[in-house]
Amino acid sequence: MRFLPRSLFGQIVLALVAGILVAQLAGTWLLLDDRSRFGDRLRREYAAQRIAGIISVLDAAPAEERPRLVRALSVPPTRLTLDEPWQASGAELGPEASVFLQRVSRELERPLPLQVLSIRHVPRAERRPGRDMERQDRHMRHDGPLVLLAVTQARLGDGTVVTFRHALPQPPSDWPLRLLGLLALLAIVVALLSGWAVRRLTRPLASLANAADGLARNLDQKPLDEKGPQEVARAARSFNAMQRSLKAYLETRAQALAGVSHDLRLPLTRLRLRLEQLPENDARAAMQRDIEEMDAMVGGTLDYLRAGADTEQAVKLNLVALLEGLAEDAEAAGAKVSLHGTAAPLTARPQALRRCLANLIDNARRYGGGAVDVTLVDNASSVEIRIEDRGAGIPAEERERVFEPYVRLEASRARHTGGTGLGLAIARAVARAHGGEVALAGRAGGGTAAVVTLPRR
Repeated sequence: MRFLPRSLFGQIVLALVAGILVAQLAGTWLLLDDRSRFGDRLRREYAAQRIAGIISVLDAAPAEERPRLVRALSVPPTRLTLDEPWQASGAELGPEASVFLQRVSRELERPLPLQVLSIRHVPRAERRPGRDMERQDRHMRHDGPLVLLAVTQARLGDGTVVTFRHALPQPPSDWPLRLLGLLALLAIVVALLSGWAVRRLTRPLASLANAADGLARNLDQKPLDEKGPQEVARAARSFNAMQRSLKAYLETRAQALAGVSHDLRLPLTRLRLRLEQLPENDARAAMQRDIEEMDAMVGGTLDYLRAGADTEQAVKLNLVALLEGLAEDAEAAGAKVSLHGTAAPLTARPQALRRCLANLIDNARRYGGGAVDVTLVDNASSVEIRIEDRGAGIPAEERERVFEPYVRLEASRARHTGGTGLGLAIARAVARAHGGEVALAGRAGGGTAAVVTLPRR
């Protein structure tokens, strides 16, 4: 089933169009078959009535008038002569000839000897040329086996033999082409109407799919419109309820963690004050480092919990100016930062985005050999910020894991560097809160590239 459309829209439209066309084909075939049978019967009845009428007229007319009447009545689709002898009918002609003979006999005013010599299809190549046949061709309008020719003889009351050659018209041959044209037109109309109707019905499903894709990046996105068919509206209500539940759960968890982190600040402060009263020695220095690390972890946790929160007003932000300021801070810390590219202002939360980019630039400075390349690429629908370092790089299989909170790669991240394992997690949380993403990739020539993609909204 490779060739079937994969979308729900395409499958429903295909099913509607195919079903209607199959039904239309079956109905048209039955109609044409019935029409052909009915038309064939009418044509034979007409032929029998015409031949019987001519026989009655000639039988009642004087012998000297008959040649004139024959010339007058010998017009398509009937041709008659008076100069052919009575012929023996020969072999049995079958039920069709018998039925036709009975029809002619039934229409006669009085019984007369009758016989059907032949009933057969006459192709164009076998017909004798002449003015009468040309008129007959125009009358029949058929290019295949043009007519079913019935050859009949009648013996009048005075013994005169009249021979009839009557062409029974066949159905026109252009019906299949006309049918195909009508079916093609019907398919187009049905496809357009069903496409409009199905698109209207499936649009809420597309919105639901888009909302589900965006939920992981932005929990504060606009709720779905709870309109449409009953099932779709119910699905939208369930999705909105799930979004509210997730948001409430995450807010509760964030508040609990923020409370714990905040409450840790007080004992840390007390420990610092007590540490000041101890004499200077190696034990005091180790305790001081532990307190500073704990304080950094508490601060990082608070930053991480605030990263995805929508507590800051979004404004038009000059990314070039923001990156220039961050570059100056990094250079003050001993790094060499190169800026490339430009971009139009972007709507974003300035402090959150500054924290995201600062963490990435600081990571590149700390673990990338001191040289940092920042490239800004402005696209029609998004902005891409690429931050590259020239360090040892991160293995491909570890590039997703390092975004998890408190994950540190010990091969390149040691405790003495001061890292808490939250910098990349905070950066991704901020980017996703803006509807964007942060990903890591390898840099040509060695090192790591952090790519931030932010949509224009």
